[in-house]
Amino acid sequence: MLQERDEGMNVADAYKVLIQTHLDKRRGERRGRLERGHGHGESLFLKQIWWNLVGNFDDLHPEFEVLDWRGRSYFADLAWLPGYVKLLIEIKGYASHIRDMDRHKFCNELNRETFLHAMGYQVISFAYDDIEQRPEQCIALLRMVLARYQTSPTPTLRAQLAEKEVLRLAVQHAASIRPKDVALHFNIDHRTAVLMLKKLCSKGVLAPSYSGTGQRIVKYELVRGGLLNLE
Repeated sequence: MLQERDEGMNVADAYKVLIQTHLDKRRGERRGRLERGHGHGESLFLKQIWWNLVGNFDDLHPEFEVLDWRGRSYFADLAWLPGYVKLLIEIKGYASHIRDMDRHKFCNELNRETFLHAMGYQVISFAYDDIEQRPEQCIALLRMVLARYQTSPTPTLRAQLAEKEVLRLAVQHAASIRPKDVALHFNIDHRTAVLMLKKLCSKGVLAPSYSGTGQRIVKYELVRGGLLNLE
């Protein structure tokens, strides 16, 4: 799925096709919302983040309409709907988000995200400042999200998925993990668990933590910012 660039079409042309295709399909408020609501932040995300990671705009829906828990229409900035996933993406600018927010709207936003999760949608958000100033960070985070939905029997990918599962396990264990935890989780022997952890250390994602005497590794800890180093 990732890095399957649409050869023969540049990002500007692909973006125009995406927007025009959805404009042609819509009428009334749905069309008006796309014309009015799809702004610079969403455009920048698609061109600078999504395209550079995925290489196409397949299965993306800008200004996607869903209903909230009250039965009212809500337009997500973007939806990725390849058929087996329902991922909603929000682009949030700090100034506009704070300016337009009050306690009631804040409660509604949280209730909406919880309701959408119950309806099978996953909602993720990116800050406009990060998209503009730290695109590589956004790409790394988006890669981690999309990797959850990749399917392939290749040994390389299975190893990558296992590494990501180890990291999720480390996060659940408050940023540190023991070989015993990995062995129990995967039902593998201690030696294999240690090898998996050492491989993540070599990638700069984990670091060994030694006992008081400094002679024995007792656990492995997440390196600050190291998660973004994992492909």
